[in-house]
Amino acid sequence: MDGSLALQDVLDGPWCAARVVMADLDGCLVAEDRLLPGAADLAAAVGTRLWIVSNNSTDTAAGLSARLTAQGLALPAGRILLAGEQTLISLAARHPGARLALFATPAMAARAQSLGFRLDRANPALAVLARDPGFAFADLSRLIALAHRGVPVWLTNPDPSHPGADGTPVPETGALWAALAAAVPVAPAGCIGKPAPDLLLAALASAGAAPDEAVFLGDTPATDGVAARAAGVAFLRIRPPGAEARAPARGTARC
Repeated sequence: MDGSLALQDVLDGPWCAARVVMADLDGCLVAEDRLLPGAADLAAAVGTRLWIVSNNSTDTAAGLSARLTAQGLALPAGRILLAGEQTLISLAARHPGARLALFATPAMAARAQSLGFRLDRANPALAVLARDPGFAFADLSRLIALAHRGVPVWLTNPDPSHPGADGTPVPETGALWAALAAAVPVAPAGCIGKPAPDLLLAALASAGAAPDEAVFLGDTPATDGVAARAAGVAFLRIRPPGAEARAPARGTARC
């Protein structure tokens, strides 16, 4: 793949000297909860300059930190920014105590409640669609009904899929959104997930760094690359194992 590097090759280049090294998660550091070659070495070499900036919307930063640590990649929750959790944090600041129809994992539901949301699919003020492996036809029907009624629906991230351990596409929120949009052609009320630059800018602000002091490692130019350019951050495309055999994902929802 032109213009891309294996993760191990990053350690031999000048990129690790950046003040802030941001990295995508799926397809870059892990594949289906399995560390990819070079991920642990990168974390050890970069140390406290490493930040995960991911469109993940199934986990909280605390939960993901614990899981990664158990796999050999120790990274505190404070240096993990996830699209799903950050969407909830942003909305909680704008709509404190709002009634929320949340289509997400139990971990995300617990996080929403900790932020003061009242979970309510009957009469919500707004709705949020995240990735939930348990998402069912009844959930889709309810989400369609809410969108048809005019309830604003926020999309945590537009990715149609992320790569599994063997390169097989795993459905993401963009695929769920496509099902919704097929019935009710509406645009998302908002989305801070990549390709929007919000997550990268939040990481820079938390790190106290300027865009030209950072590099972003990602595997998808259409999301990671676009977000990096919008944030003014240098982008380095990572080639995950087996990437040569995969066709690029298409049909990304627009935020």
